[in-house]
Amino acid sequence: MQAAVDFCVPPVPATHRLVPCTTDAGAPDHLLVFEIRPSDSGVHANRKDEVFLRIGDETRKLTFSQRQELTFDRGPASYEARPMPQVSLVQFDELLLAQYTSVVGAPDTQRLLLARGLATDAGTPRVAGWLLFGADPQSEMPEAFVRVLRYHGTERGSGARQRLASDVHCEGPIPRLLMQARQEITNVQPMRRALGRAGRFEDMPLVPEDAWLEGLVNAVVHRSYSLAGDHIRVEVFDDRIEITSPGRFPGIVGLTDPLNAPRFARNPRIARVCRDLEFGQELGEGIRRMYDEMRQAGLHDPIYRQTAASVQLVLSAEPTDRRLDEQLTPDSRKATTALREAGRLSTGEVAELLDRSRPSPSES
Repeated sequence: MQAAVDFCVPPVPATHRLVPCTTDAGAPDHLLVFEIRPSDSGVHANRKDEVFLRIGDETRKLTFSQRQELTFDRGPASYEARPMPQVSLVQFDELLLAQYTSVVGAPDTQRLLLARGLATDAGTPRVAGWLLFGADPQSEMPEAFVRVLRYHGTERGSGARQRLASDVHCEGPIPRLLMQARQEITNVQPMRRALGRAGRFEDMPLVPEDAWLEGLVNAVVHRSYSLAGDHIRVEVFDDRIEITSPGRFPGIVGLTDPLNAPRFARNPRIARVCRDLEFGQELGEGIRRMYDEMRQAGLHDPIYRQTAASVQLVLSAEPTDRRLDEQLTPDSRKATTALREAGRLSTGEVAELLDRSRPSPSES
């Protein structure tokens, strides 16, 4: 019962209680029940000053640099865990909250919010709770929305030559926002005429829905909500879908090999609720599923690009010669795909794409 205090630095917020029970033999006994709520203290270490991270189905000991990056990413307290005293639980979407309570089979809504780290002990909503269940989250966080843009052709254009056909803002609590954004993308996604499963020609999406839907959910769940000056954009062209999300990949996650990147949730509270609502699985296999869907459709692999403050996912409808593609190295595939889409890239842009120093691409 003292382990959370004696062996963790800083101490883990754990409570315990004894629950009376009866053994199979009919003798009175008790169960020792621990309740460990999400911590606001950032990174915890043991008495040996070791830090571990749960990745998939294993617990991995972090190196010094990984621990440092995790500390930077989590900060002194996760942004999604910050209390919002300017709002109250009365301003939550009651119907949405009741549906969630029913889905998880919880007997008490208030206790569920507390257990999921969505409210404080004093009943004050946290950022995660407000984003998930606030009736109007954008009233306090105006950039927490998804913008779906549809362009004619393959270029954005500018000024008088801008090719924007539609521009829709999807707002509301995250579950409703995701459903609205999914419908808007479905309405404007690029289509092709092909033979369907019923043996008749029908309109079919150029980019598999499972691929762009996974990209959309990842963007909403894992974006950096502390970057208040930007929003999520889904840009739909005739030949591709681009999803841009505020915030870089966490330091322990690299872009050199997205298929083998470790699972890391920047917003674990939001991720947990979205998993409960079956928007995601928290199994770290979302990127692999996107790759599988694109490859099964005979399309290029997804491309991730990272800027100083955002991550962009490109899902191209361009067919690929898989046999030729398999003969290339991963870096070569990434570079050739980016060059095919951009038409021209500088050495510095290729270096950033491959996560290499500038001399490396020119020397290889």
